[in-house]
Amino acid sequence: MSDMLPKLFFVHFKDTSFVLEENDEIVAFLVGFVSQTYRQQAYIHFIGVHPDYRKQNAAKQLYEIFFQKVKQCGCTEVHCVTSPINKGSVAFHTKIGFQIQQGDCEVNGISVMTNYDGRGQDRVLFVKRI
Repeated sequence: MSDMLPKLFFVHFKDTSFVLEENDEIVAFLVGFVSQTYRQQAYIHFIGVHPDYRKQNAAKQLYEIFFQKVKQCGCTEVHCVTSPINKGSVAFHTKIGFQIQQGDCEVNGISVMTNYDGRGQDRVLFVKRI
């Protein structure tokens, strides 16, 4: 997990990306940014939580830190996406207050945007007002 963080975290997104560590090991991280096009919007690009730390509020803690930081930057909403087959991610995001945005199709009763990340890569789009 840490092999991919130096460039993404320590250089390009360091002001809006965060790491949780325990015993000098990364147990969770979040990479996000403020949109350069829509300055009131922030976007969570990438989050990871070590399997041993899931269900321990690591992701929620990182999201809360991110919300606070981007609010200070003038953002009023946060966006993110997930795969429609990732039921855990869909449940997590709705539980912490994200709304599913209207897509152009439904998969298993969930609104999705088809081909959002390329051909055959449908995604659930989320937004949260902060």
